[in-house]
Amino acid sequence: MITLHGVRKRFGALEVLKGVDAHVSKGEVVCVIGPSGSGKSTILRCINGLERYDEGSIAIDGQRVDTRAPSITAIRTQVAMVFQRFNLFPHRTALENVIEGPIYVKHEPRAAATERGRALLASVGLADKENAHPAQLSGGQQQRVAIARALAMQPKAILFDEPTSALDPELVGDVLGVMRKLAEAGMTMVVVTHEMSFAREVADRVLFFDGGVIVEQGPAADVLNQPRHPRTQDFLRRVLHPM
Repeated sequence: MITLHGVRKRFGALEVLKGVDAHVSKGEVVCVIGPSGSGKSTILRCINGLERYDEGSIAIDGQRVDTRAPSITAIRTQVAMVFQRFNLFPHRTALENVIEGPIYVKHEPRAAATERGRALLASVGLADKENAHPAQLSGGQQQRVAIARALAMQPKAILFDEPTSALDPELVGDVLGVMRKLAEAGMTMVVVTHEMSFAREVADRVLFFDGGVIVEQGPAADVLNQPRHPRTQDFLRRVLHPM
C-alpha cells in the first residue's frame, strides 16, 4: 500500500532523511522506533504530503505523493494522521471536530457525517462527550477524539506520530487500547512510538531509524528481542533499562 524508495529530505544544510527504502502492506502494523532527531516524524509527514521530500519517491496504492499535484488532497484523505499534540479545533465540540473533514473536505451530507461521527466517538469510549470542547477533556480523551476524527475520513491507512508521548502515564493505556482494536480490525497503521510493549504486542514489523536511515527492520519479536545491529541493541538497552 505504501512504498518508499530512496527518500531524501533536507532542511537547509541538514539532511534529515538519507535515502529511505521501505514498504507497508495493506492491513499491516509497522512501528517506527529510534532516538529523537532520527527522521521518524519527518518520514510520516512526507508520506502524508505535509512535507515535500527532495529526492526519491513515495507512493500510496501506486499513486505518487507530490505536494505540488492536485492529487495531494485525495492522498491526504486516504492516509490520515494522528499527531502528538492532538491538533483539535479548540472552539469546536468533540463531535464537530470529528465531522468537519467529511463535511468540508469530502462534501458528505451533514446528517450522515454526524451519525457516523457519533458512532466513532462511541467506538473510542466517548459517546457521552460529543458536546464537550477540547479544554473540557483530558489529554487521553482528546487523543481519542483525534483518532475518531482520522477514522471519520474512512482512510486506507493511519499514521500515528508518537500519539501517547504528550499524555500522563495513566492515560496512555486508553489510547493504546483504541489502537489495538484498530489493528485487530485490520487497519493499516504506521506508528512512531516509544511504547516498546505496544510495538512488541501489536506490530507486524518494526523499523529502527537512526541518523536518517533505517538501520534495522524485521518482525517485531526479532528486532525488539534479538536485535542484530549494535546501534539497535544500544538504543533498546537504554529505553528498556534506563539508569
